[in-house]
Amino acid sequence: MLDQSRLRIFKIVLLGLLCFNVNAQVVFEDNFNGDRLNMDHWNYEEGDGCPGNCGWGNNELQIYNRDYVEVKDGNLVITAVRKADKYFSGKISSKDKVEVKYGEIEVRAKLATGKGLWPAVWMLGHDINEVGWPASGEIDILEYVGKEPQRVFTSLHTPASHGQTINTKKVFIKDIEEGFHIYKTVWTKDYIEFFIDGNSVYKFVPEEYDNTHYPFRKPFYFLVNMAVGGNFGGPDVDGSIFPKKFYVDYIKVTELK
Repeated sequence: MLDQSRLRIFKIVLLGLLCFNVNAQVVFEDNFNGDRLNMDHWNYEEGDGCPGNCGWGNNELQIYNRDYVEVKDGNLVITAVRKADKYFSGKISSKDKVEVKYGEIEVRAKLATGKGLWPAVWMLGHDINEVGWPASGEIDILEYVGKEPQRVFTSLHTPASHGQTINTKKVFIKDIEEGFHIYKTVWTKDYIEFFIDGNSVYKFVPEEYDNTHYPFRKPFYFLVNMAVGGNFGGPDVDGSIFPKKFYVDYIKVTELK
């Protein structure tokens, strides 16, 4: 049992923690309420990546179409389907609408499972049209490939390491396919750290603090999609698993104190 002096200290500490949480400024939040995508936040990305970028640069098989993106029951839902030996799915981005620089980024999501699926929540530098990839930088908050069940990837792509980047962590989580989980990224000017359900899984601190090694001191925008096949998700796809759904409950960015 706590004595009165310890109880007072406990109350002060708890009050301080509550005040800290209340005062932390949310700079962006989408809870995917209602029955349609908020077009003040998002763009549809459609097609097969052609011309010049067929398979979206990764030899992916899907054709993106807005018909496979919906907002339902408080979730963003992306569905991948197979029709006449073609694959269709959905992809959205916040480019030119919502771009953030630093913060605590939190995503609550439920994975789609099955061999050949590649659901992801990620970010690209806002200057990608000017500098290209990988100079833009890429932050992969969540990547999951169905061919490797019970594993989640968190990765960074930079000019110094991209594609098969060494700046990555593959984490085994036994129940990751069950229900919703929280994927959090703490992004500062000096490091980026990834968490899953409150547990730190990977922290990247660049050896050199110039833009070549750390192109993460500028605004980035969000992307949410579910690819099929490709260099990472494939090459093999189990055509019997479709349709499959990827759910995102919310995306929230809180300012770091």
